[in-house]
Amino acid sequence: MEISHDTLVAFAKTFGLFYLIAMFLVALLYAFWPSNGKRFKRAADSVLDDEDGPCR
Repeated sequence: MEISHDTLVAFAKTFGLFYLIAMFLVALLYAFWPSNGKRFKRAADSVLDDEDGPCR
């Protein structure tokens, strides 16, 4: 069975699309998972808490 270039290109495009959609959904679930809220809030606030004043 010989696989043509066009077949490989179509497979790569289709697989790549589903792979990117799956990775996007994993990142979205991680970002909005309820137990991660405290971690993200602490990281956002830590940037502001460490400032003593303007840089010199």
